Amino acid sequence: MDKTCSIHTTFLNRQLHGGLCPATKHISLITTDKRRTGSGQTVLCSLVTPKTMNTRTLIERQVPREVSMPAKFGMFGGNFVPETLITSLKKLEAEFIYALQDTEFQEELATALRDYVGRETPLYFAQGLTNYYKNKDGEGAEIYLKREDLNHCGAHKMNNAVAQTMIAKRMGLKSVVAATGAGQHGVATAAACAKLSLSCTVFMGSDDMEKQSSNVLLMKLFGAQVKPVERSFKEASSEAIREWASNLETSYYLTGTAVGPHPCPSMVCEFQSVIGKETRRQAMEKWGGKPDVLIACIGSGSNAMGLFHEFIEDEDVRLIGVEAAGFGLDSGKHAATLSKGEVGVYHGAMSYLLEDEEGQIIRPHSIAVGLEYPGVSPQLSFLKDTERAEFYSATDKEAVDAYLRLSRLEGIIPSLEAAHALAYLDKVCPTLPNATKVIVNCSGRGDKDAGMVLDHRLEIN
Repeated sequence: MDKTCSIHTTFLNRQLHGGLCPATKHISLITTDKRRTGSGQTVLCSLVTPKTMNTRTLIERQVPREVSMPAKFGMFGGNFVPETLITSLKKLEAEFIYALQDTEFQEELATALRDYVGRETPLYFAQGLTNYYKNKDGEGAEIYLKREDLNHCGAHKMNNAVAQTMIAKRMGLKSVVAATGAGQHGVATAAACAKLSLSCTVFMGSDDMEKQSSNVLLMKLFGAQVKPVERSFKEASSEAIREWASNLETSYYLTGTAVGPHPCPSMVCEFQSVIGKETRRQAMEKWGGKPDVLIACIGSGSNAMGLFHEFIEDEDVRLIGVEAAGFGLDSGKHAATLSKGEVGVYHGAMSYLLEDEEGQIIRPHSIAVGLEYPGVSPQLSFLKDTERAEFYSATDKEAVDAYLRLSRLEGIIPSLEAAHALAYLDKVCPTLPNATKVIVNCSGRGDKDAGMVLDHRLEIN
């Protein structure tokens, strides 16, 4: 497959009944997005633009219909937005496609990821955790951590933030608008904007600002304006989209979640896919093969797709996503969208959603603020329906226990979000053959959560 087509794997093409045409470097896919195709028929989606074409020329002229990429994954994704946003989204898509093939952009991004973000991140053998899960015969899985917590600003979010601020700069836009839950995306966006001299406005739920006050301070230190929105991340996301929609000519909406209208989920997935690409190479270096099991927490899906994407075609590699069960799946207070949700449209795309019998969005709950979102990535929704990935959940208590366990066995403090993935080791490790290679994405560091963990422990003791 042409490397420029990396964001849509052969696996996805097969599931959508399409075929790769190497001679023309086009992908033929079936789509049901009638807004884009007009008829729902087969479309040729070119991911190739002339290398001599100037970026400004590409963006300012009317973008040809064939210069596009699939907007849907099965029935998930799409552009369920007002017509006023379609032109801006098409311009963003065109700039994204061009950036993927622009040598100058790729070299600049590689330098930023290495020298600014601090990549590559280690694939760390967790000896203490491995020993903890051994059986009475001394056998068990070998557990590794993909250390995204060591990125600049402490989470995987910087991978995407630095790339998208570079695109905003290329488009000639001066201001960036974002929404954040736990604050990790907000901090990463604020830092990247400071680096590139862009103004930054971050919307954040008032509840989340209280829980994540240290990240609010960091955003302000980087020069960002932090605007409180009543309640939580889903309300902050809505407000950020409204702000962007009212200033389309001057502002850039920088999403850190793998949700929203096309091309936002594909952009986040592509820029986070560096996680899985490094993981494949590091696994080959450490034991000469692929991992057997990959585990990641799931809020909207950015860190999970970052790890999973590289391995979708490797059907001998298990992909396990762990959602937030909150107080329990039957409590009504959870954020387990893939486990308990229904298909619907939210924030411009079709995916699984937490909604009531009347189709109204249900407020999610998790001790991990970054997992409190009522929707999920269209890519992950697709992987659920095709049964390529497995999805489970962990309660608040299980996540707190896993947070403390890693801290005390490895001297590594994970975010409460990542602790949900670590919590599932309790259930999966006893079922695995000896020496199974398990990689958990430690998507962020957890010093921001220490106060909440302590408070939670005091409440339950």
